[in-house]
Amino acid sequence: MSTSATTGVTVSKPADVGLRREVGLIGAIWASESSIIGSGWLFASLYATQVAGAAAIYAWLIGGVAVLILALVHAELGAMFPVAGGTARFPHYTFGGIAGIQFGFFSWLQAVCIAPVECYAVMHYGHYWWPAIFNPTKGVPTGLGLGLTVILMATFTIVNYFGIGWLSKVNSGIMWWKLAIPLIAIIVLLFKWHSGNWSAGVGGTIPHAATGSPTSNGSGGFAPFGAKGVLNAVVGAGIVFSYLGFEQADQLAGEIKNPQRTLPRAIIGAMLIGTVIYIMVQVVFIAAMDPAQLTHGFPGISNTNVLSGPIAGLAGLIGLSFLAGLLRVDAFVSPYGTGLIYLTSTSRVTYGLARNRYVPQVFARTDSRGVPWVSLISSFLLGLVFLLPFPTWQSIVALTTGASVLMYMGAPLALTALRRRMPDLPRPYRMPGALIISPLAFIIASLLIYWSGFEALWKLGICIVIGYTIIGVSMAFDAERPRLGRKEWLAASWLPVYIIGMGLISWNGQFAGGAVLNPLPTGRIPFWVDIPTVAGFAVIIFIWAYFAALPRDEIQAIIGEQASPGDDAAAAAVA
Repeated sequence: MSTSATTGVTVSKPADVGLRREVGLIGAIWASESSIIGSGWLFASLYATQVAGAAAIYAWLIGGVAVLILALVHAELGAMFPVAGGTARFPHYTFGGIAGIQFGFFSWLQAVCIAPVECYAVMHYGHYWWPAIFNPTKGVPTGLGLGLTVILMATFTIVNYFGIGWLSKVNSGIMWWKLAIPLIAIIVLLFKWHSGNWSAGVGGTIPHAATGSPTSNGSGGFAPFGAKGVLNAVVGAGIVFSYLGFEQADQLAGEIKNPQRTLPRAIIGAMLIGTVIYIMVQVVFIAAMDPAQLTHGFPGISNTNVLSGPIAGLAGLIGLSFLAGLLRVDAFVSPYGTGLIYLTSTSRVTYGLARNRYVPQVFARTDSRGVPWVSLISSFLLGLVFLLPFPTWQSIVALTTGASVLMYMGAPLALTALRRRMPDLPRPYRMPGALIISPLAFIIASLLIYWSGFEALWKLGICIVIGYTIIGVSMAFDAERPRLGRKEWLAASWLPVYIIGMGLISWNGQFAGGAVLNPLPTGRIPFWVDIPTVAGFAVIIFIWAYFAALPRDEIQAIIGEQASPGDDAAAAAVA
C-alpha cells in the first residue's frame, strides 16, 4: 500500500518482482524509437506510393496523428502503472480476467510476430549482397535464409540474457546509427527534387509490384486511387505497422528509472520523432524518383533494385552509389535493432501475463540479473513458429497490425474507466481532454481495424479462439487464477458484440486487405458510408464498456493482488 502526497488517499499499486530499474530517459526513448524505426522505413514508402500514389503523404499524416492519439492514452496509463508488459495488464485491472485475456493475448501476439518480421527484412535486403538467402520471385527467404533467420533470433536472445542495463546500452548504440542514416538520406535526397513527380502518371493497367497482380493506375496524377487509396495505404501499405512500437517504454516500465516522469516523455517523444522522419522519408522518395520511372505513375515503378530495396535502390538509381551502400548496411542494422527490442518486449509481456495469472508462474521467474529467463527463452522458441505459416514480410505485417490495434483498443477503455471509478488515483501525467481523446482513440482503433481488411480480421478471429483456449487451459490448473465470476462476465459483455459487429461490418465493407483492387468482401456498405458506420458502432461499444467496467472495490482488489507481498518499498517507488 502507498499514500499519494497530493491527494492523501491510500491506494494499492502493482509492483513487479525480480526486475531491476536500470533504464534512464534516453534508454526509454530509444527503446520505443528503435521499435518505430525498423523495417518499415525501408519498405513502406514504396508500398504506400503503389497504393496511394503521391497522396501517400496524406496517409502518413493520418497514420501519425492516429497513433499519436493512442500514444497519449498509453502515456497516462504507463505513468500510473509502471509495470512490465503494461499493455497486457491495463485492461485486466479495469475489466477483469474475461476481457483481459483477449487484450493480454493480443499484446503477446503482436510482440512475438515482430522479431521474425525484422529478420525477414534483413534477408530481403541481404539478397543484394548474398542472393542465395532470398527468393525475390516468391518474395520469401530460401532454406539458407530461414536458417540465418533462426541464428538472428538466437542472437537477440543472447543479448537479452545479459540483463536490461546492458541491453539498453547496446540498443542505444544501435539507435544512434538508426537515427543518423534516415536523416542523412533525407538531406541528400532533398537535393534531387523533381516537382513534376507529385502529379506523375497516367491511367492504365500495370503489374502491382507488391502483389504481382494486374492493377489499374486509376486516373493518374497526385491521387490515382482517390481517398480510398489513401485510407487503404494507412494499414495495407504498412504505415501503421511502421509507427508501431511507441508502447515499448510501457512494456519495459518495470525496469525504467523514475517511471512517472520518464514514461510520458519517452512515449510521446519517440512518437513525434518517428512521425517526422517517416513523413520526410516519404516526401523525398516521391520527389527524388527518376521521372523516367513514372510513365504510369508510382504504381508503375519497375526497377528491380527499387522494388527489392526501395530507399537504397532509389539512391543507386539516381547515381548516389555511396548512399545506396550506406543504406544497404543500415538494412541489416535497423531491422536487427528492432527485432532485438521486440524480443525483449515479448518476454516482458509474457512476464506480465504470468503476473495476471493467465499463464503458469514459471514465466515470472527472474535470474540474478533481473531477466525473466523462462519468458525470454519461450519468446525465442515461439517466435520461430511464426516463420512457418507467414512466409513473407507483408503477410506477417497484416496480422501484426491487426493484433496491435486490438491491443491498443483496450487502453482508452481502461483509462476512461479508471477516470470514472478511481478519480483520486495519483496520475503523474494527466492527459488533457480525456473524455474527448479516449473515445476518439477508440474510434481510431476501430477504423484501423476496419481498414486492415476482412482477410486480416477473420484470421484474427481464429487467433482469438486459439488464445482463449490456450490461456483458459492454463488458468484451469492455477488455484489462484483471476476471478471469473458474474461481475467479470458483465464487465466483458460488450467484447463479443464488438468483435462480431466489426467482423460483420468488415464483411460488408470496402476493404479486403492488401492492394486496392484485391477482391472485396460483399461491398454492401458504400465507401464514405462505411466510415461513419464504424465510428457510430465504436461510440456505442465505448459507452457500453464505460458503464460495464468493474466497480471501484473490484479494481482495487485486482491491483492489490499484484502488489509485491511485503514489498512496501516497491509500492512506494511507483506511487
